[in-house]
Amino acid sequence: MKNHLEITEKPIDFLAASNQNYEAIWTNEAIDFMTALHENFDEPRKKLLLQRSQRQNVFDQGILPVFLPETKSIRKCNWKASRTPDDLLDRRVEITGPVDRKMIINALNSGAKTFMADFEDSTSPTWENLMDGQLNLRDAVNKTISLDDAVKNKIYRLNEETAVLLVRPRGLHLNEKNIAIAGEAVSGSLVDFGLYLFHNHKNLADNKTGPYYYIPKLEHYMEARWWNDVFEFSEKHLRISHGTIKATVLIETITASFQLDEIIFELKDYIVGLNCGRWDYIFSYIKKFRKNADFIVPDRDQVTMTSPFMDAYSNLVIQRCHKRGIHAIGGMAAQIPIKNNDEANAAAFAKVKADKEREVRNGHDGTWVAHPDLVGLAKAIFDEGMPTANQIHIKKPKRKITAEDLLEVPIGSITENGVRKNINVAVLYLSSWLNGQGAAALHHLMEDAATAEISRSQLWQWLQNEVILDNEKPLNVRYYKALAFDEFDKIKLEIGTKLYEERQFPLAEKILEQLVVNVDFVEFLTIPCYKYL
Repeated sequence: MKNHLEITEKPIDFLAASNQNYEAIWTNEAIDFMTALHENFDEPRKKLLLQRSQRQNVFDQGILPVFLPETKSIRKCNWKASRTPDDLLDRRVEITGPVDRKMIINALNSGAKTFMADFEDSTSPTWENLMDGQLNLRDAVNKTISLDDAVKNKIYRLNEETAVLLVRPRGLHLNEKNIAIAGEAVSGSLVDFGLYLFHNHKNLADNKTGPYYYIPKLEHYMEARWWNDVFEFSEKHLRISHGTIKATVLIETITASFQLDEIIFELKDYIVGLNCGRWDYIFSYIKKFRKNADFIVPDRDQVTMTSPFMDAYSNLVIQRCHKRGIHAIGGMAAQIPIKNNDEANAAAFAKVKADKEREVRNGHDGTWVAHPDLVGLAKAIFDEGMPTANQIHIKKPKRKITAEDLLEVPIGSITENGVRKNINVAVLYLSSWLNGQGAAALHHLMEDAATAEISRSQLWQWLQNEVILDNEKPLNVRYYKALAFDEFDKIKLEIGTKLYEERQFPLAEKILEQLVVNVDFVEFLTIPCYKYL
Protein backbone atom coordinates (compact mmCIF):
# COMPACT_ATOMS: atom_id res chain seq x y z
CA MET A 1 0.00 0.00 0.00
CA LYS A 2 1.24 3.48 -0.82
CA ASN A 3 -1.06 6.44 -0.38
CA HIS A 4 0.01 10.01 -1.03
CA LEU A 5 -1.89 12.92 0.50
CA GLU A 6 -1.25 16.65 0.51
CA ILE A 7 -1.76 17.99 4.03
CA THR A 8 -0.74 21.55 5.01
CA GLU A 9 2.46 22.21 3.08
CA LYS A 10 4.02 18.76 3.21
CA PRO A 11 2.95 15.41 1.67
CA ILE A 12 2.46 12.32 3.82
CA ASP A 13 3.09 8.82 2.46
CA PHE A 14 1.86 5.54 3.87
CA LEU A 15 4.35 2.85 2.88
CA ALA A 16 3.12 -0.30 4.62
CA ALA A 17 2.63 -3.43 2.54
CA SER A 18 -0.86 -3.91 3.92
CA ASN A 19 -4.35 -4.36 2.53
CA GLN A 20 -5.79 -2.21 5.31
CA ASN A 21 -5.84 1.56 5.04
CA TYR A 22 -6.96 2.16 8.64
CA GLU A 23 -9.04 5.09 7.47
CA ALA A 24 -10.77 5.28 10.85
CA ILE A 25 -7.39 6.16 12.37
CA TRP A 26 -5.89 8.25 9.58
CA THR A 27 -8.62 10.83 9.11
CA ASN A 28 -7.70 14.11 7.46
CA GLU A 29 -7.80 15.85 10.83
CA ALA A 30 -5.55 13.20 12.42
CA ILE A 31 -3.09 13.52 9.55
CA ASP A 32 -3.07 17.28 9.98
CA PHE A 33 -2.27 16.90 13.69
CA MET A 34 0.46 14.31 13.08
CA THR A 35 2.00 16.51 10.41
CA ALA A 36 2.07 19.44 12.80
CA LEU A 37 3.77 17.31 15.45
CA HIS A 38 6.36 16.13 12.94
CA GLU A 39 7.10 19.60 11.62
CA ASN A 40 7.56 21.06 15.08
CA PHE A 41 9.33 18.30 16.96
CA ASP A 42 11.20 15.89 14.69
CA GLU A 43 14.30 18.04 14.19
CA PRO A 44 14.63 18.74 17.94
CA ARG A 45 14.28 14.99 18.53
CA LYS A 46 17.15 14.27 16.15
CA LYS A 47 19.34 16.80 17.97
CA LEU A 48 18.60 15.06 21.26
CA LEU A 49 19.64 11.72 19.74
CA LEU A 50 22.87 13.30 18.51
CA GLN A 51 23.54 14.56 22.03
CA ARG A 52 23.07 11.00 23.32
CA SER A 53 25.78 9.86 20.93
CA GLN A 54 28.10 12.65 22.04
CA ARG A 55 27.62 11.75 25.71
CA GLN A 56 28.36 8.11 24.92
CA ASN A 57 31.70 9.17 23.44
CA VAL A 58 32.51 10.73 26.81
CA PHE A 59 31.56 7.56 28.71
CA ASP A 60 33.69 5.52 26.30
CA GLN A 61 36.68 7.53 27.52
CA GLY A 62 36.05 6.34 31.08
CA ILE A 63 34.30 9.47 32.36
CA LEU A 64 31.33 8.65 34.60
CA PRO A 65 28.02 10.50 35.09
CA VAL A 66 27.64 13.00 37.94
CA PHE A 67 24.91 15.06 39.54
CA LEU A 68 24.93 18.14 37.32
CA PRO A 69 26.37 21.26 38.99
CA GLU A 70 24.37 23.61 36.74
CA THR A 71 21.05 22.23 38.04
CA LYS A 72 21.94 22.11 41.74
CA SER A 73 19.34 24.76 42.61
CA ILE A 74 16.56 22.61 41.12
CA ARG A 75 17.61 19.70 43.32
CA LYS A 76 17.83 21.84 46.48
CA CYS A 77 14.71 24.02 46.21
CA ASN A 78 11.35 23.00 47.71
CA TRP A 79 8.99 22.98 44.75
CA LYS A 80 6.24 20.49 43.92
CA ALA A 81 4.80 18.97 40.77
CA SER A 82 1.17 19.68 39.86
CA ARG A 83 -1.81 17.85 41.34
CA THR A 84 -2.40 14.19 40.51
CA PRO A 85 -5.90 13.34 39.16
CA ASP A 86 -8.17 11.44 41.53
CA ASP A 87 -8.21 8.27 39.43
CA LEU A 88 -4.40 8.03 39.60
CA LEU A 89 -4.03 8.53 43.36
CA ASP A 90 -4.09 4.77 44.05
CA ARG A 91 -1.76 2.81 41.77
CA ARG A 92 -0.81 -0.03 44.10
CA VAL A 93 -0.85 -2.65 41.34
CA GLU A 94 -0.25 -1.89 37.68
CA ILE A 95 -0.38 -4.52 34.96
CA THR A 96 1.36 -4.06 31.64
CA GLY A 97 1.30 -5.70 28.24
CA PRO A 98 0.98 -5.25 24.48
CA VAL A 99 -1.90 -3.56 22.71
CA ASP A 100 -3.59 -6.64 21.24
CA ARG A 101 -7.31 -6.90 21.82
CA LYS A 102 -7.42 -9.88 24.19
CA MET A 103 -4.61 -8.49 26.33
CA ILE A 104 -6.32 -5.12 26.69
CA ILE A 105 -9.61 -6.68 27.81
CA ASN A 106 -7.98 -9.11 30.25
CA ALA A 107 -5.70 -6.45 31.71
CA LEU A 108 -8.50 -3.92 32.18
CA ASN A 109 -10.54 -6.67 33.88
CA SER A 110 -7.62 -8.00 35.96
CA GLY A 111 -8.35 -6.19 39.21
CA ALA A 112 -5.23 -4.06 38.88
CA LYS A 113 -5.64 -0.36 39.59
CA THR A 114 -4.09 0.65 36.27
CA PHE A 115 -3.10 -0.93 32.97
CA MET A 116 -0.21 0.30 30.84
CA ALA A 117 -0.96 -0.52 27.21
CA ASP A 118 2.45 -0.82 25.64
CA PHE A 119 3.44 0.21 22.12
CA GLU A 120 7.09 -0.14 23.11
CA ASP A 121 9.07 -3.06 24.56
CA SER A 122 6.28 -5.65 24.59
CA THR A 123 4.91 -4.86 21.13
CA SER A 124 6.62 -5.86 17.91
CA PRO A 125 5.95 -2.75 15.75
CA THR A 126 4.38 -4.33 12.70
CA TRP A 127 2.01 -1.93 10.96
CA GLU A 128 -0.93 -4.14 11.83
CA ASN A 129 0.06 -4.42 15.51
CA LEU A 130 0.36 -0.66 15.85
CA MET A 131 -2.75 0.36 13.96
CA ASP A 132 -4.92 -2.43 15.36
CA GLY A 133 -3.61 -1.33 18.75
CA GLN A 134 -4.91 2.19 18.18
CA LEU A 135 -8.31 0.80 17.17
CA ASN A 136 -8.33 -1.48 20.22
CA LEU A 137 -7.56 1.41 22.56
CA ARG A 138 -10.24 3.57 20.95
CA ASP A 139 -12.78 0.78 21.53
CA ALA A 140 -11.54 0.31 25.11
CA VAL A 141 -11.99 4.01 25.86
CA ASN A 142 -15.46 3.85 24.29
CA LYS A 143 -16.27 0.75 26.41
CA THR A 144 -17.21 -1.17 23.25
CA ILE A 145 -14.19 -3.46 23.02
CA SER A 146 -14.98 -7.18 22.78
CA LEU A 147 -13.56 -10.39 21.33
CA ASP A 148 -15.32 -13.59 20.31
CA ASP A 149 -12.87 -16.49 20.60
CA ALA A 150 -14.34 -19.33 18.55
CA VAL A 151 -11.54 -21.73 19.53
CA LYS A 152 -12.17 -21.32 23.26
CA ASN A 153 -15.89 -20.70 22.75
CA LYS A 154 -15.52 -17.61 24.90
CA ILE A 155 -16.63 -14.00 24.55
CA TYR A 156 -14.37 -11.36 26.10
CA ARG A 157 -16.05 -8.17 27.31
CA LEU A 158 -15.17 -5.38 29.72
CA ASN A 159 -16.34 -5.62 33.31
CA GLU A 160 -18.33 -2.81 34.87
CA GLU A 161 -15.25 -1.72 36.82
CA THR A 162 -11.93 -1.65 35.01
CA ALA A 163 -8.35 -0.50 35.51
CA VAL A 164 -7.37 3.06 34.62
CA LEU A 165 -5.69 3.14 31.20
CA LEU A 166 -2.21 4.47 30.52
CA VAL A 167 -0.34 4.24 27.20
CA ARG A 168 3.39 3.88 26.57
CA PRO A 169 4.61 5.15 23.18
CA ARG A 170 7.85 4.03 21.60
CA GLY A 171 11.15 5.61 22.62
CA LEU A 172 12.71 8.63 20.95
CA HIS A 173 15.20 6.50 19.03
CA LEU A 174 12.61 4.62 16.99
CA ASN A 175 11.24 5.83 13.67
CA GLU A 176 7.97 4.67 12.13
CA LYS A 177 9.17 3.32 8.80
CA ASN A 178 5.67 3.02 7.34
CA ILE A 179 4.95 6.75 7.41
CA ALA A 180 6.95 9.50 5.73
CA ILE A 181 6.34 13.23 5.65
CA ALA A 182 8.16 15.04 2.86
CA GLY A 183 10.26 11.91 2.45
CA GLU A 184 11.31 11.73 6.11
CA ALA A 185 10.37 8.92 8.49
CA VAL A 186 8.12 10.02 11.34
CA SER A 187 8.98 9.48 15.01
CA GLY A 188 7.38 6.38 16.50
CA SER A 189 7.00 8.32 19.76
CA LEU A 190 4.90 10.99 18.06
CA VAL A 191 2.79 8.47 16.12
CA ASP A 192 1.84 6.44 19.20
CA PHE A 193 1.34 9.46 21.42
CA GLY A 194 -0.44 11.62 18.86
CA LEU A 195 -2.94 9.13 17.49
CA TYR A 196 -4.07 8.00 20.94
CA LEU A 197 -4.48 11.59 22.14
CA PHE A 198 -6.25 12.80 19.01
CA HIS A 199 -8.83 10.03 18.89
CA ASN A 200 -9.56 9.64 22.58
CA HIS A 201 -9.16 12.87 24.55
CA LYS A 202 -12.82 13.86 24.28
CA ASN A 203 -14.20 10.47 25.31
CA LEU A 204 -11.64 10.18 28.11
CA ALA A 205 -12.87 13.51 29.47
CA ASP A 206 -16.47 12.31 29.22
CA ASN A 207 -15.45 9.23 31.23
CA LYS A 208 -13.94 11.51 33.91
CA THR A 209 -10.42 10.33 33.22
CA GLY A 210 -7.73 11.64 30.89
CA PRO A 211 -4.94 10.96 28.41
CA TYR A 212 -2.38 9.32 30.67
CA TYR A 213 1.02 8.17 29.41
CA TYR A 214 4.18 6.35 30.37
CA ILE A 215 7.31 7.93 28.85
CA PRO A 216 10.20 5.51 28.23
CA LYS A 217 13.99 5.57 28.03
CA LEU A 218 14.73 9.22 28.82
CA GLU A 219 18.47 9.81 29.20
CA HIS A 220 18.55 13.53 30.03
CA TYR A 221 16.31 16.26 31.43
CA MET A 222 16.37 18.00 28.03
CA GLU A 223 14.48 15.01 26.65
CA ALA A 224 11.86 15.56 29.36
CA ARG A 225 11.67 19.19 28.21
CA TRP A 226 11.01 17.94 24.65
CA TRP A 227 8.06 15.91 25.91
CA ASN A 228 6.81 18.89 27.92
CA ASP A 229 6.83 20.97 24.74
CA VAL A 230 5.01 18.20 22.85
CA PHE A 231 2.33 18.10 25.54
CA GLU A 232 1.87 21.87 25.60
CA PHE A 233 1.69 22.10 21.82
CA SER A 234 -0.80 19.22 21.59
CA GLU A 235 -3.12 20.68 24.20
CA LYS A 236 -3.17 24.03 22.43
CA HIS A 237 -3.66 22.46 19.00
CA LEU A 238 -6.55 20.28 20.20
CA ARG A 239 -7.96 22.96 22.53
CA ILE A 240 -7.49 20.87 25.64
CA SER A 241 -7.03 22.52 29.03
CA HIS A 242 -3.41 22.95 30.08
CA GLY A 243 -2.20 20.08 32.26
CA THR A 244 -4.84 17.59 31.10
CA ILE A 245 -2.20 15.23 29.77
CA LYS A 246 -0.47 13.31 32.55
CA ALA A 247 2.75 11.35 32.36
CA THR A 248 4.72 8.86 34.41
CA VAL A 249 8.38 8.71 33.43
CA LEU A 250 10.22 5.42 33.43
CA ILE A 251 13.63 5.77 35.03
CA GLU A 252 15.38 3.09 33.03
CA THR A 253 18.72 4.66 32.16
CA ILE A 254 21.69 5.18 34.46
CA THR A 255 22.02 8.81 33.33
CA ALA A 256 18.40 9.60 34.22
CA SER A 257 18.97 8.47 37.80
CA PHE A 258 21.40 11.39 38.17
CA GLN A 259 18.71 13.85 36.99
CA LEU A 260 15.50 12.79 38.76
CA ASP A 261 14.61 16.22 40.13
CA GLU A 262 15.45 17.85 36.82
CA ILE A 263 13.20 15.48 34.87
CA ILE A 264 10.32 16.07 37.28
CA PHE A 265 10.91 19.83 37.12
CA GLU A 266 10.79 19.92 33.31
CA LEU A 267 7.44 18.12 33.36
CA LYS A 268 6.06 19.57 36.58
CA ASP A 269 2.68 20.56 35.06
CA TYR A 270 2.20 17.05 33.67
CA ILE A 271 4.13 14.49 35.70
CA VAL A 272 2.43 12.21 38.23
CA GLY A 273 5.16 9.67 38.92
CA LEU A 274 8.43 7.94 38.20
CA ASN A 275 8.75 4.21 37.66
CA CYS A 276 11.73 1.94 38.28
CA GLY A 277 12.15 0.31 34.87
CA ARG A 278 14.61 -2.17 36.30
CA TRP A 279 15.40 -4.33 33.24
CA ASP A 280 16.16 -1.44 30.92
CA TYR A 281 18.11 0.15 33.77
CA ILE A 282 20.45 -2.85 33.95
CA PHE A 283 20.76 -2.77 30.15
CA SER A 284 21.61 0.93 30.29
CA TYR A 285 24.25 0.34 32.98
CA ILE A 286 25.95 -2.23 30.74
CA LYS A 287 25.54 -0.14 27.60
CA LYS A 288 26.81 3.16 28.94
CA PHE A 289 29.94 1.65 30.51
CA ARG A 290 30.46 -1.03 27.89
CA LYS A 291 34.05 -0.06 27.12
CA ASN A 292 35.07 0.30 30.75
CA ALA A 293 36.70 -2.90 31.98
CA ASP A 294 35.95 -1.87 35.58
CA PHE A 295 32.20 -2.21 34.95
CA ILE A 296 31.80 -5.84 33.92
CA VAL A 297 28.39 -7.08 35.05
CA PRO A 298 28.01 -10.72 36.21
CA ASP A 299 25.39 -13.23 35.09
CA ARG A 300 22.00 -11.62 34.62
CA ASP A 301 20.35 -13.83 37.25
CA GLN A 302 22.80 -12.55 39.87
CA VAL A 303 21.75 -8.90 39.38
CA THR A 304 18.63 -8.27 41.46
CA MET A 305 16.99 -5.40 43.30
CA THR A 306 19.12 -6.32 46.32
CA SER A 307 22.29 -5.53 44.34
CA PRO A 308 23.62 -2.32 45.93
CA PHE A 309 23.43 -0.15 42.79
CA MET A 310 19.86 -1.27 42.12
CA ASP A 311 18.81 -0.77 45.73
CA ALA A 312 20.32 2.74 45.70
CA TYR A 313 18.50 3.65 42.49
CA SER A 314 15.15 2.40 43.77
CA ASN A 315 15.46 4.28 47.04
CA LEU A 316 16.59 7.49 45.33
CA VAL A 317 13.53 7.38 43.06
CA ILE A 318 11.30 7.11 46.16
CA GLN A 319 13.05 10.02 47.88
CA ARG A 320 12.85 12.41 44.95
CA CYS A 321 9.28 11.50 44.01
CA HIS A 322 7.92 11.98 47.52
CA LYS A 323 9.73 15.27 47.95
CA ARG A 324 8.02 16.51 44.76
CA GLY A 325 4.58 15.09 45.60
CA ILE A 326 4.38 12.34 42.98
CA HIS A 327 4.21 8.53 42.92
CA ALA A 328 7.22 6.23 42.99
CA ILE A 329 6.18 3.04 41.19
CA GLY A 330 8.21 -0.13 41.68
CA GLY A 331 9.47 -2.63 39.15
CA MET A 332 8.16 -5.53 37.13
CA ALA A 333 7.44 -9.02 38.39
CA ALA A 334 8.02 -10.94 35.17
CA GLN A 335 7.02 -14.34 36.57
CA ILE A 336 4.11 -16.18 35.00
CA PRO A 337 2.23 -19.18 36.42
CA ILE A 338 3.99 -22.54 35.99
CA LYS A 339 1.41 -25.16 35.10
CA ASN A 340 1.66 -28.76 36.29
CA ASN A 341 4.49 -28.01 38.72
CA ASP A 342 3.19 -26.81 42.06
CA GLU A 343 6.63 -26.71 43.67
CA ALA A 344 8.19 -24.55 40.95
CA ASN A 345 5.12 -22.32 40.86
CA ALA A 346 5.26 -21.81 44.63
CA ALA A 347 8.96 -20.90 44.39
CA ALA A 348 8.26 -18.36 41.64
CA PHE A 349 5.44 -16.76 43.61
CA ALA A 350 7.65 -16.64 46.71
CA LYS A 351 10.16 -14.55 44.75
CA VAL A 352 7.39 -12.17 43.72
CA LYS A 353 6.18 -11.92 47.31
CA ALA A 354 9.63 -11.06 48.64
CA ASP A 355 10.17 -8.48 45.90
CA LYS A 356 6.86 -6.72 46.50
CA GLU A 357 7.27 -6.78 50.29
CA ARG A 358 10.61 -5.05 49.88
CA GLU A 359 9.10 -2.42 47.58
CA VAL A 360 6.22 -1.48 49.86
CA ARG A 361 8.51 -1.50 52.88
CA ASN A 362 10.96 0.84 51.13
CA GLY A 363 8.15 3.28 50.34
CA HIS A 364 7.02 2.56 46.79
CA ASP A 365 3.45 3.62 46.01
CA GLY A 366 2.73 0.78 43.61
CA THR A 367 4.28 -2.00 41.59
CA TRP A 368 4.15 -3.77 38.22
CA VAL A 369 3.09 -7.29 37.28
CA ALA A 370 3.06 -8.96 33.88
CA HIS A 371 0.33 -11.55 34.43
CA PRO A 372 -3.23 -11.25 35.80
CA ASP A 373 -2.62 -14.16 38.19
CA LEU A 374 -0.07 -12.02 40.06
CA VAL A 375 -2.43 -9.08 40.63
CA GLY A 376 -4.04 -10.56 43.74
CA LEU A 377 -0.70 -11.44 45.34
CA ALA A 378 0.78 -7.98 44.75
CA LYS A 379 -2.42 -6.26 45.85
CA ALA A 380 -2.58 -8.20 49.12
CA ILE A 381 1.00 -7.22 49.94
CA PHE A 382 0.41 -3.53 49.22
CA ASP A 383 -2.94 -3.57 51.02
CA GLU A 384 -1.20 -4.80 54.16
CA GLY A 385 1.84 -2.55 53.89
CA MET A 386 0.11 0.54 52.49
CA PRO A 387 -3.42 1.04 53.90
CA THR A 388 -3.65 4.51 52.35
CA ALA A 389 -3.93 5.26 48.62
CA ASN A 390 -0.18 5.91 48.42
CA GLN A 391 2.81 6.64 50.66
CA ILE A 392 3.76 10.08 49.37
CA HIS A 393 2.89 11.68 52.72
CA ILE A 394 5.05 9.34 54.77
CA LYS A 395 8.43 10.86 55.58
CA LYS A 396 10.97 8.13 56.24
CA PRO A 397 14.53 8.67 57.50
CA LYS A 398 16.48 10.13 54.61
CA ARG A 399 19.29 7.96 53.33
CA LYS A 400 22.07 9.82 51.56
CA ILE A 401 22.61 8.22 48.16
CA THR A 402 25.79 9.20 46.35
CA ALA A 403 27.06 8.89 42.81
CA GLU A 404 29.28 6.07 44.04
CA ASP A 405 26.20 4.22 45.32
CA LEU A 406 24.48 4.49 41.94
CA LEU A 407 27.60 3.31 40.11
CA GLU A 408 28.68 0.46 42.38
CA VAL A 409 29.51 -2.57 40.25
CA PRO A 410 27.46 -5.66 41.17
CA ILE A 411 29.48 -8.56 42.56
CA GLY A 412 29.13 -12.01 41.07
CA SER A 413 30.51 -14.55 38.62
CA ILE A 414 30.31 -15.02 34.89
CA THR A 415 29.53 -18.59 34.00
CA GLU A 416 29.25 -20.73 30.90
CA ASN A 417 25.64 -21.36 31.90
CA GLY A 418 25.12 -17.58 31.99
CA VAL A 419 26.52 -17.25 28.47
CA ARG A 420 24.32 -20.08 27.25
CA LYS A 421 21.20 -18.65 28.86
CA ASN A 422 21.82 -15.23 27.32
CA ILE A 423 22.24 -16.81 23.88
CA ASN A 424 19.10 -18.88 24.33
CA VAL A 425 16.92 -16.02 25.58
CA ALA A 426 18.22 -13.58 22.97
CA VAL A 427 17.66 -15.82 19.95
CA LEU A 428 14.25 -17.02 21.19
CA TYR A 429 13.15 -13.44 21.76
CA LEU A 430 14.47 -12.25 18.40
CA SER A 431 12.49 -15.01 16.69
CA SER A 432 9.36 -14.00 18.58
CA TRP A 433 9.81 -10.30 17.74
CA LEU A 434 10.45 -11.01 14.05
CA ASN A 435 7.19 -12.96 14.01
CA GLY A 436 5.19 -10.08 15.44
CA GLN A 437 5.17 -11.02 19.13
CA GLY A 438 6.93 -8.49 21.36
CA ALA A 439 6.13 -10.28 24.64
CA ALA A 440 7.44 -13.83 24.83
CA ALA A 441 6.91 -16.38 27.61
CA LEU A 442 10.37 -17.92 28.01
CA HIS A 443 11.43 -20.19 30.89
CA HIS A 444 8.40 -19.13 32.96
CA LEU A 445 9.19 -15.43 32.61
CA MET A 446 7.51 -12.85 30.42
CA GLU A 447 10.42 -11.52 28.39
CA ASP A 448 10.28 -8.32 26.38
CA ALA A 449 12.81 -6.25 24.48
CA ALA A 450 14.40 -4.95 27.69
CA THR A 451 15.37 -8.39 29.02
CA ALA A 452 16.61 -9.45 25.59
CA GLU A 453 18.72 -6.28 25.54
CA ILE A 454 20.39 -7.33 28.81
CA SER A 455 21.20 -10.74 27.34
CA ARG A 456 22.78 -9.54 24.12
CA SER A 457 24.59 -6.55 25.69
CA GLN A 458 26.15 -8.80 28.31
CA LEU A 459 27.35 -11.14 25.59
CA TRP A 460 28.92 -8.20 23.74
CA GLN A 461 30.57 -6.84 26.89
CA TRP A 462 31.93 -10.22 27.98
CA LEU A 463 33.20 -11.05 24.50
CA GLN A 464 34.86 -7.70 23.90
CA ASN A 465 36.65 -7.99 27.24
CA GLU A 466 37.39 -11.73 26.85
CA VAL A 467 36.24 -12.32 30.40
CA ILE A 468 37.35 -15.46 32.21
CA LEU A 469 34.40 -17.73 32.90
CA ASP A 470 33.87 -19.89 35.97
CA ASN A 471 35.49 -22.79 34.10
CA GLU A 472 38.66 -20.67 33.77
CA LYS A 473 38.28 -20.34 30.00
CA PRO A 474 38.42 -16.90 28.29
CA LEU A 475 35.31 -16.05 26.28
CA ASN A 476 36.66 -15.40 22.78
CA VAL A 477 34.85 -15.42 19.44
CA ARG A 478 35.61 -19.05 18.74
CA TYR A 479 34.33 -20.19 22.12
CA TYR A 480 31.26 -17.98 21.89
CA LYS A 481 30.33 -19.31 18.45
CA ALA A 482 30.69 -22.90 19.62
CA LEU A 483 28.31 -22.23 22.50
CA ALA A 484 25.91 -20.33 20.23
CA PHE A 485 25.75 -23.10 17.63
CA ASP A 486 25.16 -25.62 20.39
CA GLU A 487 22.27 -23.58 21.80
CA PHE A 488 20.77 -23.09 18.33
CA ASP A 489 20.97 -26.85 17.70
CA LYS A 490 19.15 -27.55 20.98
CA ILE A 491 16.26 -25.31 19.94
CA LYS A 492 16.15 -26.86 16.47
CA LEU A 493 16.11 -30.35 17.96
CA GLU A 494 13.30 -29.39 20.33
CA ILE A 495 10.96 -27.74 17.80
CA GLY A 496 12.04 -29.40 14.53
CA THR A 497 13.79 -28.05 11.44
CA LYS A 498 10.58 -27.02 9.68
CA LEU A 499 9.31 -24.85 12.53
CA TYR A 500 12.84 -23.54 13.08
CA GLU A 501 12.83 -22.19 9.54
CA GLU A 502 9.24 -20.93 9.69
CA ARG A 503 9.88 -19.03 12.92
CA GLN A 504 12.82 -17.24 11.27
CA PHE A 505 15.46 -18.64 13.61
CA PRO A 506 18.18 -18.52 10.91
CA LEU A 507 17.55 -14.77 10.60
CA ALA A 508 17.51 -14.42 14.40
CA GLU A 509 20.89 -16.18 14.52
CA LYS A 510 22.29 -13.76 11.95
CA ILE A 511 21.02 -10.71 13.85
CA LEU A 512 22.34 -12.00 17.16
CA GLU A 513 25.81 -12.42 15.67
CA GLN A 514 25.59 -8.88 14.31
CA LEU A 515 24.72 -7.67 17.81
CA VAL A 516 27.38 -9.65 19.66
CA VAL A 517 30.35 -10.39 17.39
CA ASN A 518 30.83 -6.79 16.37
CA VAL A 519 33.38 -4.23 17.51
CA ASP A 520 30.73 -1.52 17.23
CA PHE A 521 27.90 -1.72 19.76
CA VAL A 522 24.39 -1.51 18.28
CA GLU A 523 22.40 0.90 20.47
CA PHE A 524 19.08 -0.99 20.38
CA LEU A 525 18.39 -4.45 19.00
CA THR A 526 15.09 -3.26 17.55
CA ILE A 527 16.90 -1.01 15.07
CA PRO A 528 18.51 -3.74 12.90
CA CYS A 529 15.48 -6.01 13.41
CA TYR A 530 12.90 -3.44 12.30
CA LYS A 531 13.81 -3.58 8.61
CA TYR A 532 12.76 -7.26 8.53
CA LEU A 533 9.21 -6.66 9.80
